[in-house]
Amino acid sequence: MLTAAHRRFLTAVSKLQDVNPFLSGMLIYEREALGDEAEREEPIWSLSVSDPDKVRANTWKIIDRLKPLLESMRKGLATLKEADLILYEDALLYYFYYSYYARMLEATFQKQGNAKSRWAFYAEFSREWQQFFAIPGVTLPSGHQAKHTFACYYQIVRAFHHIFGQIIGNSPPAARLRASIWQSVFTHDIRRYRRTLYARMSEFATLITGPSGTGKELVARSIAMSRYVPFDEQRMAFAEDLTGLFFPINIAALPGTLVESELFGHKRGSFTGAVQDKRGWLEQCPALGAVFLDEIGDLDPEIQVKLLRVIETRSFHSLGESHAQVHRFEGKLMAATNRDLGLAIRKRKFREDLYYRLCSDQIVTPSLRQQIDESPEVMRDLVLFMSQRVAGEEAATLAEQAYEWIQKNVDAGYRWPGNYRELEQCVRNILIRNEYQTSRLVKRDVFDEARAGVMTADELLRRYCTLVYEMTGSYEETARRLNMDRRTVKAKVRPNREP
Repeated sequence: MLTAAHRRFLTAVSKLQDVNPFLSGMLIYEREALGDEAEREEPIWSLSVSDPDKVRANTWKIIDRLKPLLESMRKGLATLKEADLILYEDALLYYFYYSYYARMLEATFQKQGNAKSRWAFYAEFSREWQQFFAIPGVTLPSGHQAKHTFACYYQIVRAFHHIFGQIIGNSPPAARLRASIWQSVFTHDIRRYRRTLYARMSEFATLITGPSGTGKELVARSIAMSRYVPFDEQRMAFAEDLTGLFFPINIAALPGTLVESELFGHKRGSFTGAVQDKRGWLEQCPALGAVFLDEIGDLDPEIQVKLLRVIETRSFHSLGESHAQVHRFEGKLMAATNRDLGLAIRKRKFREDLYYRLCSDQIVTPSLRQQIDESPEVMRDLVLFMSQRVAGEEAATLAEQAYEWIQKNVDAGYRWPGNYRELEQCVRNILIRNEYQTSRLVKRDVFDEARAGVMTADELLRRYCTLVYEMTGSYEETARRLNMDRRTVKAKVRPNREP
């Protein structure tokens, strides 16, 4: 018989097995499950750069308590009510994931051996699954299948690895970003995802916005590498290796014709220089792949029309092909921009209908300044992370040197306009020259100077008008935003200068 204490414990575990691991619910439900036995954990679950192998003690305490309880419940399943059977299923999903986590992780990132040998432990997984899920005379409510659950575990391991290991920072903005990426992969309701949505997520485009240098391509790559891949029991292998199935295109780096050719492909002779047929990435991308369009705000309006058709109908034509020749795009589409698409729509440079097709799923990457403002201590971890990327075994000493230099020489309110990319270059400069000098550092940011009270009112107005003009590219829009006369704005603005 289940006691009230058992049910409280199992209810907390039920919540844990489908919680977004980067939100506060993880800590709340662990404490609900363990009570006074719960270890104190950090409020924000982020990678410890100095101790990347740090484990969460509460997880394994829960597993140790679950094992004998599940065995006892298995022997008396026929006497349990449906609500208790659901608790039993949920607890099993949690237990199986962590019981096989180490082997799943090793097999996922193992480079040697064939797929069949890497995933041979599925036979043991399947046998143990049958012992707990296939009880004679008992029909469990949810009907979970071993191979589908195994594939979900494989996906969760990959998603967690890419999100947790690549999105660094113990600040609230970084935590919100990790949680947002997790939702892009699994939605906010992982139960519904496991039931049906796992096979339909390519139907939803993802739009990633945020300042330049904030890791938008990293976010897109994390999503692409975290897609659901079916498991084939006959071959004892997964249907696809996602390595090489991420197709990024930087639109701003290519002229319009080449962007169109890269995306849609072309036939020989369709334009000057097209000496042979070319398959575009929309055609090369398989159903489990992903195409990422960086700087989508720079896309030519004519190509925007063709891209809109791809999203709406999943069909397209290569350059120079007849309309009778139709190709299908079955993969996932992601796009990113640091531009104000709302402004671009008002200026008729970006199609409103394309925007609404892209924004079914949106992620906003935070600036470095946002992280520092909410958690100043995050700078030390970020500097160590950058040092590990550029200095290898010398990372620890470089990180201390770079952090001390930044603390002494960079104003506390510096905006870091280049964001994480600029911070990495700062660390590289300190590695080589033990200093970091740019015009932006020599000349303080307009907001820093305003806070310091070193500008006249006219100077502040002139530089602020210039700053907004540089953002909008339009005197009219600048005047509208600042509620000023256009002629006054034009007199104040000093374009092509440091604002």
